[in-house]
Amino acid sequence: MSLNPLNLRNNLIMATVKLGYTTGDGKIHDKHLAFYKPRSRHVGALTPEPLYLDKGLRELPTQLGVDSDDKIPGLKKLTDLIHSNGAKAIANLSHPGRMANPKIPGNYHISSSAKACENGGATPKKMEAEDFKQVLDLFSSAARRCKEAGFDIIELQLGHGYLAAQFLSPSVNDRDDEYGGSFENRIKFPLEILDAVKSATDLPVIARISGDEMIPDGFHPEEMIRFAGILKERGVSAIHVTAGTVCSTPPWFFQHMFIPKGKTWELGGKIKSAVDIPVIFVGKIHSKQDIEKLQNEYQADYVAFGRALVADPDFAGKVLNHVPGLIRPCMACAEGCLGGVRAGKGLGCVVNPLAGHEEEEIHSASKIKNIAIVGGGLAGMQAALTLTQRGHKVTMYEKEELGGQYNLAHLPPLKDSLREIVDYYKQEISDNHISVNYKEAGEEDLLSGKYNEVVLASGAVPAIPPIKGLKKYFWTEFLHDQHLPVGKKVLIIGGGLIGIELASKLTDKENEVIIVEMLEEVARGMEAIEKAMTLKKLQSKQVKIFKNTRVAEILNGDTAVLLGPDQTFEIKDIDHFVMATGMRAYHPLSEKLEGEIPYHLVGDAIKPDKAQTAIRSAFELANRI
Repeated sequence: MSLNPLNLRNNLIMATVKLGYTTGDGKIHDKHLAFYKPRSRHVGALTPEPLYLDKGLRELPTQLGVDSDDKIPGLKKLTDLIHSNGAKAIANLSHPGRMANPKIPGNYHISSSAKACENGGATPKKMEAEDFKQVLDLFSSAARRCKEAGFDIIELQLGHGYLAAQFLSPSVNDRDDEYGGSFENRIKFPLEILDAVKSATDLPVIARISGDEMIPDGFHPEEMIRFAGILKERGVSAIHVTAGTVCSTPPWFFQHMFIPKGKTWELGGKIKSAVDIPVIFVGKIHSKQDIEKLQNEYQADYVAFGRALVADPDFAGKVLNHVPGLIRPCMACAEGCLGGVRAGKGLGCVVNPLAGHEEEEIHSASKIKNIAIVGGGLAGMQAALTLTQRGHKVTMYEKEELGGQYNLAHLPPLKDSLREIVDYYKQEISDNHISVNYKEAGEEDLLSGKYNEVVLASGAVPAIPPIKGLKKYFWTEFLHDQHLPVGKKVLIIGGGLIGIELASKLTDKENEVIIVEMLEEVARGMEAIEKAMTLKKLQSKQVKIFKNTRVAEILNGDTAVLLGPDQTFEIKDIDHFVMATGMRAYHPLSEKLEGEIPYHLVGDAIKPDKAQTAIRSAFELANRI
């Protein structure tokens, strides 16, 4: 067998990542081309976002489609662009079945059985003969269009809980006909899809499968090894091994920071060792070291990554030593990529301010200025780098440590990857020889005549409401292991992101935790997967959460008087109080600079918000000064 059956220039592949950039017409737009252009420069092949087969089967209202011939010219523009950069183009064909978005008007839902997704969704129709024929026609028509549009390879989504996997999975498939029951019956329809595609085109086919659904009654590696062997016999060129199902195990589907790194690699390794077929490895591949490990320990035929290229479009070039510089790290947080798509804004990225804004360029400064930046958090560091790239002379003032309050972000459980962006910025500031004064900037520093302008990136401080009788409280001290109490009773006032993360950390040391939140919702601002998993953990740890409730008074230093929607009650014997009632912008120097020197507010100094907003606003400001 060829070591490179897909005939790629190298074994690096951009995996499919949903963008959500269309206007609702399903067609390629300039924004797609701008996004894919830099990301196709160094990979062996690039897989655009999943292509819907029918307008009634969309996962996003703004998804790309291949459902009609009028999509071909736009897709041809995309494949021409990919080819011009030396890469091959892979078309990912996906039928969501029961996972078609129920919020999109006109969508319909079919599946192996009349079972809705466990995490919500419409109840699908159990497929009948007419439905089988329609699905096969959709796949064969889409395959033909992909060939006409210039795609080199087709990738069939047979895993991740999509329609084919809904037949494969004993958790979903309860049929008692020829398509249900035994392994041989459950694989029948996925194989019919493969045959339909291979009959419609001579393009090589990749089968993307979940090596394990990660649910007790789903399918597991033993069956997937058998399935991979059969796929090889049926002419599949490579197996792309992922994990999970979006209905039951979305953290595995999205390879979220909360799941262990390397599990999908192990699944790929099992299939590779059992079946003589090239395997594509994927899952939280964010560094050169990850790729070296896959090549050395697993003898990976191909390596696929998506979000690493969202965070750094030159990721593949840097891995191959074709592009100099540090890799801007993906943190697997899903905040900007998945979160942006779900919010209807289209894909963005926490760490890359140009993700989704590829048409923008960093302009050289028309007039070089000396600029002081007050604050070394994410906004301050991004502003410093962009200003320096443009040719300005930058001096930073940071009273404690570069990273600011984001140095706390990696301290809650399972969030260690968040420290990587701070490490990246620190190294970039060092490599770019940006001067950092580790002191609190005063007006005498900023008005000394050294600077033409000032950027105030001084961040935010806790917003502490007055509570009668409250004399001693903590803020985020308990995120640090050396301050973390053990076996105590802790009342957290505020159930936003900070309060929930503190609760998660505290429960790891057998503390009894109570959360009091004035609003109806807790964990506001937390990414959806993180929120679901963290709240599930708190529930399992018997954390009490009082919503629509406020702390009216503290008695005797250890009793909280709570005013709820229906009653006033007390919680006694509290060892520690934690205030997590939000943040307020902090920029005390602005009044002193007013009228003396041009200054700009950036990041949380304008309004406390997420890291992505801070980095993006800093880039925008620095690119126009």
